[in-house]
Amino acid sequence: MKATRRDLISGGAVLLGAALAGCKRSSSEAVVYTSVDQVFAEPVFHAIEAKLGLKVRPVFDTEETKSTGVMNRLIAEGSNPQADVFWSGDPVRPLSLAKRGLVEPYASPEATALPAGFRAEDGTWTGIAARARVLLVNTSKITAGERPKSIRDLANPRWKGQIALANPLFGTTTMHVAALASIWGDDALIDFLDAARANGARLASSNGEVKRLVASGEIAFGLTDTDDADEAHKDGASVETVYPDQRDLGTLVIPSAVVRVKGGPHAEGAKRLIDGLLSAETEKQMAESGAHMPLRAGVPVPEGVRRVSDLRAMNVDFAKVADAMDRLQGRLKRWVGL
Repeated sequence: MKATRRDLISGGAVLLGAALAGCKRSSSEAVVYTSVDQVFAEPVFHAIEAKLGLKVRPVFDTEETKSTGVMNRLIAEGSNPQADVFWSGDPVRPLSLAKRGLVEPYASPEATALPAGFRAEDGTWTGIAARARVLLVNTSKITAGERPKSIRDLANPRWKGQIALANPLFGTTTMHVAALASIWGDDALIDFLDAARANGARLASSNGEVKRLVASGEIAFGLTDTDDADEAHKDGASVETVYPDQRDLGTLVIPSAVVRVKGGPHAEGAKRLIDGLLSAETEKQMAESGAHMPLRAGVPVPEGVRRVSDLRAMNVDFAKVADAMDRLQGRLKRWVGL
């Protein structure tokens, strides 16, 4: 019997539907957008591919877009998602995606080994491989007995004109000031920034620039991230890393965060990739390549890298930090002179 045009169209629709359904179920590949530095993330994806037999298709952020490029792309693609997983350099941007309904909660079996404060109870994001906000000190300019111990030392007249921090409108410095505002209050945070500026704090373009200023001896110390501090140590600079406020406030610890994108094209592949990213092997790899701090207990670390469990970490609610970031934008722009 000869098939009619209607039969052919109907059959084609069935085949297309089956193909799409198969794509949705595919467990052999996954598309991941990430704001984690490519130099650290790419080797992790290669290791997961080799271990799980999973094809990982990454899209990286660039230094120029400062963690906002892939974030904006995920929002723009919200009604037609192209990514399966978002690996963010911090947990705040995933919270912003969740507010927009763009996250599919996933309770990975690997998440049970991670501390409760570094993952969402509803599975919307899970933390892994953290950085800390530290004071990088030039040991040629400050003796061992004089080393600063608190971020409040940025406003200490003892160090007037010898300090630096990165622009608080960008990167982890934004998260840091928002975290302080979530604990101190907005007015107290702005008062602190005003005091640091009155103390001659240099406003660097990035945390890497803070590292350069300290390592070269142009300033005595500055506020930066552990991975930047690690680079200075590896370069042989005369520096020491100080984890501030270990007797009271605690050091701000910022985990990277893994999210499953709602409606992504490879649902099963997404779960496999997330399981791989949350594994102990990934934390060990990130500690060795970029001095990221393991959240799990027992993950071996190279010399000079500390575990989060060995620190007094600042007790922050990342949802409140996200709210503070949105709330503070206008005041921070005025503070930097925009």
